Amino acid sequence: MFEAPEWVGHDAGQHVDLKLTAEDGFTAQRSYSIASASAHGRLELTVQSVSGGVVSPYLVDTMAVGDELQLRGPIGGWFRWTEQLVEPVLLVGGGSGIAPLMAMLRQRAQASSLAPFHLVYSARTPDHVFYANELYSISQGANGVTVDLLYTRSGRPHDARPAGRLSLDDLPAAEPSEGSTRVYVCGPNGFVENAARLLLDRGHPPASIRTERFGSSGG
Repeated sequence: MFEAPEWVGHDAGQHVDLKLTAEDGFTAQRSYSIASASAHGRLELTVQSVSGGVVSPYLVDTMAVGDELQLRGPIGGWFRWTEQLVEPVLLVGGGSGIAPLMAMLRQRAQASSLAPFHLVYSARTPDHVFYANELYSISQGANGVTVDLLYTRSGRPHDARPAGRLSLDDLPAAEPSEGSTRVYVCGPNGFVENAARLLLDRGHPPASIRTERFGSSGG
């Protein structure tokens, strides 16, 4: 969680550019999705440390309370959700791509929105699930949110779905009777490309699918 006195809030799904400056003048900049619901003066980023990286290991292992850095944002106008949108929402996340989708879930709860949400989240194993406790709590509530967790490497002993990549059967088909579902997909490049193809096969119109992807950035 970052304290940012001049931060006036954001829309769920937006991101920031984060810049570090070393004592010798060296600078490094990376983009990170905002994981928190909108708030004045603070925001939360979820950072996965990249081996051999420059920025993420510092943020995860070295940065201490009181250290300062530069943030620019919020950034992004296409991949975002606000409580004024009332149509059903399908969230499809891979790995750390859950971060902006988590912001949407948290914003929905903060605003007491009644828009139906369905999260399909793919992780390598149960140990690689971000926000595991929070997602479990959300999945247990009668709150209009469905949470499906699936694993690509190994799952839990009694899982009905065998471990494997996201497939056609993992995604709900488009339901014209429910109106146009807004679809948000976030994850690594390969995951997003595969998910987008599957969503089209499931009948979701191209215009309803919004994607956010990331590749190797050097951490």
